[in-house]
Amino acid sequence: MPVRQIIHVDMDAFYASVEQLDRPELQGKAVIVGGDPQARGVVSAASYEARTFGVHSAMPMAQAVRLCPHGVILPVRMDRYAEVSHVIQSLFERYTPLVEPLSLDEAFLDVTDSRNLFGPAEQIGRRIKQQIRDQTHLTASVGVAPNKFLAKLASDLKKPDGFVVITEQNRQEILDPLPVGKIWGVGKVTEGTLQGHGIRTIAELRGRTCAELRAVVGNAAEELLRLACGEDDRPVEPDRERKSLSSEQTFATDVREESLLTGVLLEEVEEVAERLRRHHIKARTITLKLRYGDFRTVTRSETLHAATNLTKPLWEAAAGVFRKWQGRSGGALRLLGFAASGLEPEHAGQQWLFPDPEQEKLKRLDEVMDRIRDRYGRRAAHRGTGGLPGDPPTPA
Repeated sequence: MPVRQIIHVDMDAFYASVEQLDRPELQGKAVIVGGDPQARGVVSAASYEARTFGVHSAMPMAQAVRLCPHGVILPVRMDRYAEVSHVIQSLFERYTPLVEPLSLDEAFLDVTDSRNLFGPAEQIGRRIKQQIRDQTHLTASVGVAPNKFLAKLASDLKKPDGFVVITEQNRQEILDPLPVGKIWGVGKVTEGTLQGHGIRTIAELRGRTCAELRAVVGNAAEELLRLACGEDDRPVEPDRERKSLSSEQTFATDVREESLLTGVLLEEVEEVAERLRRHHIKARTITLKLRYGDFRTVTRSETLHAATNLTKPLWEAAAGVFRKWQGRSGGALRLLGFAASGLEPEHAGQQWLFPDPEQEKLKRLDEVMDRIRDRYGRRAAHRGTGGLPGDPPTPA
């Protein structure tokens, strides 16, 4: 059986790069894309010029402005980014049907069976990278490797505009000097714990037995050792029929502050609700995804009384689940995500002769918010968290 050949493509500072592309006068300037600094917004993307000042994604926008007061603050234009992403994704599909999008700006490609048509995986990767530049005038960092973990790690090693190939022969040479924080799932907390036990590099981690590591990181020990040896058997999973819509945010540092977490959650709910309406579908179940600093991940769900695509009931359900989680366990989070599932057509189910006036009012409010954002960007209108979990979000 041939060794799998996986390519990971990761666009460089994608949202910010698209803004610089559309507005050439922003080339070379510190561009920060995200929410309103006055409304607890967060950074969605930062150009490399802004990153030199310490600005990074998921940072509170108010903090980003303090670090980089001359930065150009721009609203998120999701439709525009999706338009560019579609061009890039279509390019991937010329080479293989085995494409697993992770987000608008990155994807895994399994090109194991594509080599007879297009040549070695490295050649395919270089062609994709050049075609992205030719067709979009944007740069991508590309990693080529025998598995997903190594491919993703490779694409990150020489950003921006990088190209790295990891093989069975050189993988340990590349892995061993790297800090343990480069291992998938190892956040700041786990990295600090490992460093406290004298484990700073991947080589030092590989030198410990599973029993020794289990005393430090618990049940994650075996998986950490496998990854430290460059082993990962996860297949590339092409996008199947959509069963849910989701949005999630990974924080650069673990976040405990309630106001920041609820602000991020509200933005995710608004984004998912808007996408539900755009696709004329509604959801019956909401799920929160919560990942701690030690990369332990939990999910908490709630099924609604009726399927909906209105922001208010989705937010109230999400806020209630968040409050229950916080009251029972809480803790600093590395990732917070929101998903809507149990999808069905917008007009499925019983239709009432006399619509509920409150539902109609909420529907009109969402329609107004959607139109404002479509025309002026996401910063043009926002909602307050409105108290958790009871009061409705209200336009500011």
